[in-house]
Amino acid sequence: MPLRSDWSDELCPIRRALDVLGDGWVLLIIRDVLHGRGRFDSLRDNLGISEAVLSRRLHAMVDAGLLVRVEYDSGGRTRQGYAATEAAAELLPVLQQLALWGERHTAMPAGGGHMAMIHRTCGNETTQGQVCSACGEVLVPEHMTWVKPWKNARDALVPAGVLGEP
Repeated sequence: MPLRSDWSDELCPIRRALDVLGDGWVLLIIRDVLHGRGRFDSLRDNLGISEAVLSRRLHAMVDAGLLVRVEYDSGGRTRQGYAATEAAAELLPVLQQLALWGERHTAMPAGGGHMAMIHRTCGNETTQGQVCSACGEVLVPEHMTWVKPWKNARDALVPAGVLGEP
């Protein structure tokens, strides 16, 4: 999914990564899927993205190996949602570092609040994206909870392959 140019054949791994991840919607979709919001309607509503844009991004993310389609029952009707692949789950440290960077280097809007990233294994807040600053364990989605005071939410993340709750 090129941002401006096709960098998929570049020798530089950063350019190749940006070829896949360089569109801001991609990381926001991965964030929501890791929060268990892999149903199309949930993604659309939570992100405030048009159906056409979301549909194109989801298709490209499946093609890029970031998401897999997962069937689920919706009132007797089979529908498809999206779950993270291992490749997408490995972006957790990137998402968490972006959150930490955003809190340090951007102005917090009125009504905002500190987003705590809780490592459920040890029960402590981490101040690092990849390794828990309290216990030193490598952080994985299924052991993380993000506390978002502006939404009054405490969201447990889900592992790769899991669609999550409706």
